[in-house]
Amino acid sequence: MAFMLSEEHQAIREAVREFGENEMSPVAEEHDRAHKYPEAIRKKAAEYDFVAPAIPLEYGGAGMDKISSTIVTEELWRADPGIGSAVGSAGFGTNMIIEFGDEWMKEEWLPKIANGETASCSMISEPAHGSNVAGIETVAEEDGDGYVLNGNKMWITNGTVADVGVLMANTSPDAGHKGITAFLVEMDRDGVSTEKIDNKLGIRASDLAEVIIDDVRVPKENVIGEIDHGFYQLMEFFASGRTSVASQAVGAAQGALDAAIEYANEREQFDQKIKEFQAIEHKLAEMATKVEAARSLTYRAASQVEKNNQDVAAQYSSMAKLFASEISVEVADEGVQVHGGAGYVTDYPAERYYRDARITKIYEGTSEIQKNIIADQIL
Repeated sequence: MAFMLSEEHQAIREAVREFGENEMSPVAEEHDRAHKYPEAIRKKAAEYDFVAPAIPLEYGGAGMDKISSTIVTEELWRADPGIGSAVGSAGFGTNMIIEFGDEWMKEEWLPKIANGETASCSMISEPAHGSNVAGIETVAEEDGDGYVLNGNKMWITNGTVADVGVLMANTSPDAGHKGITAFLVEMDRDGVSTEKIDNKLGIRASDLAEVIIDDVRVPKENVIGEIDHGFYQLMEFFASGRTSVASQAVGAAQGALDAAIEYANEREQFDQKIKEFQAIEHKLAEMATKVEAARSLTYRAASQVEKNNQDVAAQYSSMAKLFASEISVEVADEGVQVHGGAGYVTDYPAERYYRDARITKIYEGTSEIQKNIIADQIL
């Protein structure tokens, strides 16, 4: 199936690409080396509607469709996955607020996130539970007019920079996935503490943390959606989330390919540019073909998410996430190979794309989990 992007989609791509080339690429190595969170870039990106672009217009967002959001993510990661992750994740959890949150939540938090004033986070994973969302151990006990939350959340993007987060907790501990509830948690509440995780292989400009929830009291009005329905609410966004990671992987792969092509046009050996050697020529041709295949599958998944075709979206989003992430790592690896020794040092971006691409095979469901989902759909 072919996908023809509209003029609006093309304009969005050009705008994000220009932003990435001017604002992100020149400082990418600096932010990676220093593990520096790009708050100023995030705020500037918000001026162009590149932060949480799916937030509706009435709450200060751009109201972009899934294809548009996919393009934004892809181009941000093409410029630099680390900074792209920080900008692209600034609205984590807002989909839950938009779809199931009370009006006061939307009015209070969505405009602040869309305009870059703050970031949000989604607190799902725990030290002992990553892909097994149904096994979370964080508990929420009803107490008077509110709930008291206790537990540990791990691998939380924006954990130390967010002002608000969506937290999944067990309100009926013996009910498994049928007892999970979503809560809006302001990160400055008593009992919330964070510890930055700074020893990452890649996407070092993005913020990652462990979040400790110790007797955190929230009012009942902070429940998002219905009690004990959090898992089912979360399931509605799995396909969208996997498609977003696929677009990240495509962006990182394209960035690695761009860097390899640029180097092949500059580097000379045996009195000729290395692009003139058939070995390099074929390598770049294969890389480009794989990136385009991953992009096409990702856009197909995005179109199904936009149409809200749940079963079809579940299948294609997992296929896109699996294929694009695997290809991203493969293309980034080949990009290092094209650079030779220069690809193994920080003088060129090849090694950074290689490190950054690797995460896409892990979060939002590992490659192994995606294979399970695909098998369930086709068998």
